[in-house]
Amino acid sequence: MSQGSFASQHGRMIVVASGKGGVGKTWFSISLAQALARKGRRVLLADADLGLANIDVQLGIQPDRDLSAVLSGKMTPAEAATRIPDAGFDVLPGRSGSGALASLSPTALDAFLAALGSARAQWQDVVVDLGAGLDMAQRRIAAAADVLLVVATEEPTSLTDAYAVLKLHGMDNPKGVSRIVVNMADDRSSGQRTYESLRRAAGAFLKREIPLAGIVRRDLKVRDAIRHQVPLLTRHPGAAAASDIEAIAQGLG
Repeated sequence: MSQGSFASQHGRMIVVASGKGGVGKTWFSISLAQALARKGRRVLLADADLGLANIDVQLGIQPDRDLSAVLSGKMTPAEAATRIPDAGFDVLPGRSGSGALASLSPTALDAFLAALGSARAQWQDVVVDLGAGLDMAQRRIAAAADVLLVVATEEPTSLTDAYAVLKLHGMDNPKGVSRIVVNMADDRSSGQRTYESLRRAAGAFLKREIPLAGIVRRDLKVRDAIRHQVPLLTRHPGAAAASDIEAIAQGLG
């Protein structure tokens, strides 16, 4: 698969990872799903941050079906998904307090990966919000991605963890496609510097050239949208961060 367009009529899985929490990964996943839907694509957003699932909280929904029904084999992803009409995409919620992804048995993890794979038959884009961490479960899901988006900020710990995600992804799937998203950048110049730090490290030590998916500028309207439990592109479609997200979606094809 080329580093250009990842669009496919047969569905693709876009995994959003960070290695650590606190970088806005879940908010980014929601916003990306909406931006892709606004392009006319059929999108499923799956919450794989099992024990600390909070996509439903950020969207202000209380679904009566969630990922646990899929993992137990009681429902297909299509049956367990909840439609978000105003945002134009479907959500497969996680289940807070259900235990961490790392605690899944190999059989349950296989079932989850199979479910995500089967979802590609119905949705053109399956966006997976991967929980923080570098355990084998996270690594297997990242390795199964058609494209892995690694979210980082300028914080040193974020850069270190993003580098670790990229390193492990290269080990687990040497031919895998990954891109870097810089979130909460003060401006485009500072975001570019953050990206260059990761790009140079990956080039020097991993011998890989990791492209930039995009830079999302720090925007107070993001906090407002999260506080009101409304997607940014719905509440503040003209915000700077909204245009940044849409540019990333456009770049994915």
